[in-house]
Amino acid sequence: MPVQKLKSYLDANGVKYVTISHSPAFTAQEVAASAHVPGREMAKTVMIKVDGKMAMAVLPATFKVDLEMLRQALGAQNVELATEEEFKDLFPDCELGAMPPFGNLYGMDVFMAATLAEDEEIVFNAGTHTELIRMAFPDYVRLVKPVELQFSLVTA
Repeated sequence: MPVQKLKSYLDANGVKYVTISHSPAFTAQEVAASAHVPGREMAKTVMIKVDGKMAMAVLPATFKVDLEMLRQALGAQNVELATEEEFKDLFPDCELGAMPPFGNLYGMDVFMAATLAEDEEIVFNAGTHTELIRMAFPDYVRLVKPVELQFSLVTA
């Protein structure tokens, strides 16, 4: 079960969390609705390449990544969305598109939208299209050590 690696990591680090099961959903907004979580509180993981290196951008489900804003914030030459073909093998324990925002477990940087820091908790995919994890935001920051930046815009 994909979620077990993540749960084991959280347990080993003394993190309290809640697992939320929901009917199958695939977009961050669908997942939030299915699990009765406001879209602005649901964190989605977007796979990007920063100067050719794979990384995660983590932002609220109701926002979208502004690649130019992210490129400027990072001082990078190029920032682009990664294709599923490019990252599918990096997450052998996860369903495609349901990766948790724990790049540290997969050897990659995590860039987090500053707007996520406004909430006391974070809710995210737990590696499947039917399970979420809700945990305290400070615990997420302590474990993942994401780089907090301004790079997202509210979707209409």
